[in-house]
Amino acid sequence: MKNPLEFLFVRSKHVCPWWLCFTFDNFLRSLFHDPEKMLKGCIREGDTVLDVGPGMGYFTVPMARMVGETGKVIAVDVQQRMLNFLESKAKKAGLAKRIEPRLVSQESLGIHEQIDFVLAFWMVHEVPDHGRFLEELRSLLKPGGLFLMVEPAMHVSKAMYRETERRAQTAGFALKERPKIFMSRSALFVRL
Repeated sequence: MKNPLEFLFVRSKHVCPWWLCFTFDNFLRSLFHDPEKMLKGCIREGDTVLDVGPGMGYFTVPMARMVGETGKVIAVDVQQRMLNFLESKAKKAGLAKRIEPRLVSQESLGIHEQIDFVLAFWMVHEVPDHGRFLEELRSLLKPGGLFLMVEPAMHVSKAMYRETERRAQTAGFALKERPKIFMSRSALFVRL
């Protein structure tokens, strides 16, 4: 019999449906997940950053402000509806020129640019092959580039998270620190 916690916290493999993301993208979230505060020191003006699984753009739009006019944010998702919401939000913020939304597959991100910073917020657990995914991220990052991986503590067990951290290190990332992020398990990695 399956552990009841696995059912309660929906720990099976799945992709978060587009309609649920409204719960993650609202003014209340800014009380405990402040993008500028969380990403300070990770993103510089002129950077090319990658937001993997951006949802409706909660982090994407603030990152577009942080990279400035000479930088860009590549936002990749497997759901076109998510990207549609993100594009609308970027236009309203006057930042659409700095954001490149791209529809990707679960097998490959299809990115060829060199990246300065990668954010994967509450989405790595949705990827079918963690090892391949982490190796692809490493190949995209410039040497010394940073990767912030954040997973939901209520959804991803400590053991599951530690295994993903181990896979990131096997893929060629070094653990820099474990930032404290509300209701999350997180690690900031640097590409070796």
